[in-house]
Amino acid sequence: MAKRISHRDSMCGVARPLDAIGDWWSLLIIRDAFSGLRRFGEFQKSLGLAKNILSARLRNLVAHGIMDLVPASDGSPYQEYVLTEKGRGLFPLLVALRQWGEDFFFEPDEKHVLLVDRKVGMPVRKLELRSQDGRVLGPEDTVVKWPSGTGDLEP
Repeated sequence: MAKRISHRDSMCGVARPLDAIGDWWSLLIIRDAFSGLRRFGEFQKSLGLAKNILSARLRNLVAHGIMDLVPASDGSPYQEYVLTEKGRGLFPLLVALRQWGEDFFFEPDEKHVLLVDRKVGMPVRKLELRSQDGRVLGPEDTVVKWPSGTGDLEP
């Protein structure tokens, strides 16, 4: 198998985080953590993932400061994985991925899970990217600006 390339020195805000969350298992672990899972066994049961792979992904998430390993909340001798502030910052990304998936990977009448507002029980509104003055922005309305003196080093 080819060795993965690290993006830790990239100036791109899309490429650099991929070292931490660039595989599907990591994103599914984070998804499950937002749903309240905290223990190794809970993640394993939810994902059906081999222990060695789950262990490696959890270690990577801890190493990147996305999750912390803390004493169990019930006082038992176990440890639990909890999202850090950095990890909780992934919530909008997961919502965007979920909404994109709902739009493009399900048939119009196909049933799927929904993210709902806990307070009112209604589906969460579609995410929108807005300018500083409040306009809704699309890809044609934005451009990536490189720091001066760097040229176009990356796509």
